[in-house]
Amino acid sequence: MTTALVLGGGGVAGIAWEAGIIVGLRDRGLDLGTADKIIGTSAGSVTGTLIATGADLDKAVAHQVAVDRDPAPAFDAEALTQVFAILADPALERQEARRRVGRMALEARIDHAERRLLTIGERLPIKEWPDRELLITAVDAMTGEFVVWDRAAGVPLVLAVASSCAVPMVFPPVEIGGRRYVDGGVRSGTNADLAAGADTVVVLEPMGEVTPRAILEAELLKARAARTHVIHPDQASVAAFGGNVLDPALWGPAFQAGVAQAAALAGPLSQVWS
Repeated sequence: MTTALVLGGGGVAGIAWEAGIIVGLRDRGLDLGTADKIIGTSAGSVTGTLIATGADLDKAVAHQVAVDRDPAPAFDAEALTQVFAILADPALERQEARRRVGRMALEARIDHAERRLLTIGERLPIKEWPDRELLITAVDAMTGEFVVWDRAAGVPLVLAVASSCAVPMVFPPVEIGGRRYVDGGVRSGTNADLAAGADTVVVLEPMGEVTPRAILEAELLKARAARTHVIHPDQASVAAFGGNVLDPALWGPAFQAGVAQAAALAGPLSQVWS
């Protein structure tokens, strides 16, 4: 029986909360990190990489609490609202919607690419691709094409993760091989259909409170797993996230919220994961 762990996007809060869920469940004897396939989108690409490379999640988050003291990134709220409107427009073909968002990101000329790569690198204590199956999602900013990075792609791990975390209109697109890429969440916050072939799929969806259910349901239908289990933040976790999931001040609170929430998850998850 094969297993897949899908880790969705959600900023700093999402990374920390997902790590907290994994740690809290491990403390109760249930290790989602043993998944045969790990799929990471945006924040989930960081958490997925930490898990797949065998990093100590407690230490990784504690390190970020100590070093990531930057203020929450500034962004143009009106432009970001326009991004969401384009992606939600049912009249647009999906790749065309992604292409329009990518073009906006390219034209925004947000200029702190080098510092952003350093920030992503700081989050990854192990910077080489693992032997395990780790899939990291991104979108070609020029064409809107969906891209899935893995070890065989020949892309440095830090660049792959940075591209998946390049939120349009907030962070600059990431250049890889002469092309520019933006957040894999532009296609989907979870991209759970990449779990196809697994018998059991567990999804951690940090933004589940605000994401339309139909998107994830359609992805899981495509995955065709015999058993699925979706985990959203509980009310205490949502409260810990506050109003800006990108705020570095959330490393500690969101992680602890995930650890606490895991207490109620171990029982139900033990029915589908072993």
